[in-house]
Amino acid sequence: MKRKDFLYLSGIGASALLLPDFSAYANPIDPLQALDKIDVKIKKELADVALNAAKAKGATYTDVRIGRYLNQFVSTRDKRVQGVANTESFGVGIRVIANGCWGFAATNTVTKESIAKTAEEAVAVAKANAKIQGEAVQLAPQKGFGEVSWKTPLEINSFEVPIKEKVDLLLNVNDIAIQNGASFINAALFAVNEQKYFASTDGSYIDQDIHRIYPTFGVTVIDRASGKFKTQSALSSPMGMGYEYMNARPEDKVSGVITRYKGRYDILGDVKEATRVAKEKITAKSVEAGKYDLVLDPSHLWLTIHESVGHPTELDRVLGYEANYAGTSFLTLDKWQSKKFKFGSDKVNIIADKTQVGSLGAVGYDDEGVKCKQWNLIKDGVLVNYQAIRDQAHIIGLTESQGCCYSQGWNDVQFQRMPNVSLASGQAKLSVDDMIKNVEKGVYIIGDGSYSIDQQRYNFQFGGQLYYEIKEGKIVGMLNDVAYQSNTQEFWNSCSAICDESDYRLGGSFNDGKGQPGQSSAVSHGSSTTRFNGVNVINTARKI
Repeated sequence: MKRKDFLYLSGIGASALLLPDFSAYANPIDPLQALDKIDVKIKKELADVALNAAKAKGATYTDVRIGRYLNQFVSTRDKRVQGVANTESFGVGIRVIANGCWGFAATNTVTKESIAKTAEEAVAVAKANAKIQGEAVQLAPQKGFGEVSWKTPLEINSFEVPIKEKVDLLLNVNDIAIQNGASFINAALFAVNEQKYFASTDGSYIDQDIHRIYPTFGVTVIDRASGKFKTQSALSSPMGMGYEYMNARPEDKVSGVITRYKGRYDILGDVKEATRVAKEKITAKSVEAGKYDLVLDPSHLWLTIHESVGHPTELDRVLGYEANYAGTSFLTLDKWQSKKFKFGSDKVNIIADKTQVGSLGAVGYDDEGVKCKQWNLIKDGVLVNYQAIRDQAHIIGLTESQGCCYSQGWNDVQFQRMPNVSLASGQAKLSVDDMIKNVEKGVYIIGDGSYSIDQQRYNFQFGGQLYYEIKEGKIVGMLNDVAYQSNTQEFWNSCSAICDESDYRLGGSFNDGKGQPGQSSAVSHGSSTTRFNGVNVINTARKI
């Protein structure tokens, strides 16, 4: 049976439940297949099979996720198309509690018989695990929401835009770069659509349609005379939006030493400026190491927030349950319990938020059926909370989950993942120009670069893409070879000024890694331009 035939029959109420045989990971598909939808009634019927089969075998709690994960990749280099790929991963993951212990099983054979067998397997896994489990799972209570749905607010579904249009756009990007002096350029466009159906014995049947987009490029300029070369990457952000992100309006452009973007993105304008600044980097002077006041653009600061705030406030790292991908956390429970641990200056307010429109992490409900929300992690500089899911909530005295559970696919177990974690804007009116006017000796950093952080997320080093020297309140020229070093607490306590909300922008990661086996998630981090006083800057080109 062909997929379209199946969907047609589903639509007229046919009881057939056999879908095409999708393999576990990312099968290539025709782009038009991405526009097919599976009837929600069929998904509910399949979910009920899992819930009933698990209960019959002794499960006291069951949730089932029917997931269809679509990815589209278009990549180019110079005048050539390097690759076009459309993939689909489709299947069912079932998680249960039996004898007080978790069990999980998954299948990509989406039939009633296979789903029932998989639910029974999940219960068997739980009962086997329970023999060595020391303490029963404690789930925070969660009411059922009945049959509900949520969809990423979008104007243009990226998968409805023809491949040719995307290829033409990227080759135009490359042509602009080469015409303006680039030696090489790579440009790419990524689109993701997660069609997720969640059901649980709490009484929830949640259908969600989640979209993300990420346009990007990298320009390289070579000076043949000196043999030096420099690069510049796009100042785009991966976003939880549709293809409308590619249509920048005048109000989306932030003027300055280079145009930056919020809300929408102009890839053609950005590549022209990227080529210009890559050429300027060739002759920029090398930084003199020392203490500087740093003025950090949101296109740079998002990564510092991610590594030094987002990961260390994950409760599983705090507890030592999670140590993959750069360790545990220095933000131990005693610091939180003291209610006075000064994580940062009084100006530092950091918010976790799974509802922020346009962000990568925005969904209506997380992967254990909890309605998403926002909460404070750092309030007036003090550590006040962590990131916790249903089986962690009781550890920190919460009566409900914070709704930040996620799985990268139907065949992976959901666990605690970082929500969007962002620095709140300053309350007083303050522009970037006004901030720079008050800096005697500083460096203005734009764009994300290399980084390193220790196993407790405490000592770190960050680079960027563009560095401008500030002297006596003015930008006096471009710098090279800049990186700053600090520790998390010292750095955030040096925060002395934050621009107001008019400068607020999102950055983010399309592929944040965590867990073992590793899983990927997408997460945004917002801020306005922020000043940090007296930070140690090193020269990365120095010879020892």
